[in-house]
Amino acid sequence: MATRQGIDTAISSRLGADAQQMFFAVKAEFDTDDIRVWSGIDDITVNSETYTGAGTLLSISGIEEDLELKSNGLSISVSGMDSTMLDYALTENYQNRPITVFLGFQMGGSNESAGEMTLFKGRMTSLQINDTPDGATITIDCENRLVDLSRPSNLRYTVESQEFLHSGDTGFNRVQSLADKQIAWGQKQDVTRSNGRREDTDISEIELA
Repeated sequence: MATRQGIDTAISSRLGADAQQMFFAVKAEFDTDDIRVWSGIDDITVNSETYTGAGTLLSISGIEEDLELKSNGLSISVSGMDSTMLDYALTENYQNRPITVFLGFQMGGSNESAGEMTLFKGRMTSLQINDTPDGATITIDCENRLVDLSRPSNLRYTVESQEFLHSGDTGFNRVQSLADKQIAWGQKQDVTRSNGRREDTDISEIELA
């Protein structure tokens, strides 16, 4: 386990222990600011950033991982949060904004993290608000970037597509002219010299203009 990217030796030993206290932390990156919450109480520091405790009000759906190269999404729900998060949900552009879920281990039952690993990293695709007398519940649906593998690309090997990606790049300027160009290579054929004589010549010896 320690050889897997994002899992160091300390985390690996924690995973193999008989008892440990784990927590989840969620970082949603909006344009104005980031929303950072975790599944405990009070505040905790993860990667030098402060996360606000949401306790049992933070819910994360099951995270699947298999040997197939495909996108497995998840849903994150936060209930009873303050007006700041609700304002972001109502006013911010959330589509395709980054979101990260961490799995961490608490040290000695305190609010100090002994280590974290990235459990999921993807983008927000939809956001729903369910407002009840008990408070608002915000549900965020997320997808891994692997979902792009199932979407068709509108880019082609053309001058226009290359100009869109890299302005000023002329690498595809001659693609259209080369599409129907016939080049005989390594074949014998008659070539008329300037003196009128015809000779069999290896085409590979002729310099192409």
